Amino acid sequence: MADQNKMPSTAEEPQFDRKQLIKLAVELGPLIVFFIINSRFGIFAGTGAFMVATVVSLAASRAFLGRIATMPLVTGVFVLVFGGLTLWLQDDHFIKIKPTIVNGLFAAILIAGLLSGRLFLKIVFGDVMRLSEEGWRILTLRWALFFVFLAILNEVMWRFFSTDTWVAFKVFGIMPITFVFALAQIGLLKKYETTAPDGPNAS
Repeated sequence: MADQNKMPSTAEEPQFDRKQLIKLAVELGPLIVFFIINSRFGIFAGTGAFMVATVVSLAASRAFLGRIATMPLVTGVFVLVFGGLTLWLQDDHFIKIKPTIVNGLFAAILIAGLLSGRLFLKIVFGDVMRLSEEGWRILTLRWALFFVFLAILNEVMWRFFSTDTWVAFKVFGIMPITFVFALAQIGLLKKYETTAPDGPNAS
């Protein structure tokens, strides 16, 4: 009986790990393709490959995870729009300013939500994390400011450094910075964590 009770938990662990690996591959795959093709064939070929890889990654997310998360979907739309403009006009400024606009948009949405009393992070992640209202507000403000930081950082990188340096930083710099920032929020999550379900998400 004891062995039977352990079987469900051991069966679930590989599934969880597999989902996490798929999520990582979906997020990093297009960026790695972008980096490799850009380094060999230039920014325009890299942009085209980036667009194709983004569509493939979104399809893979739908097929293997059953859904496409909001942020990758919004980012994917902007990749296709600004990538298309880059190739059509043969001007790499469009693909370079895409991260600035996307991060600025996310920041604006979160700040607008705060001002209007709508905590969008709570709406999206309320089923995963349980925080007090103050905790959600602080977390939302921090992520909004972080998105502003990423937008400014992107502007600095593409304006003052070479295209290859910008691409390399986009692939190998942004993800670690975001990971470190997310880890830095653990203290906040623990401080404002609640065990009781919150009220309706209509904050």
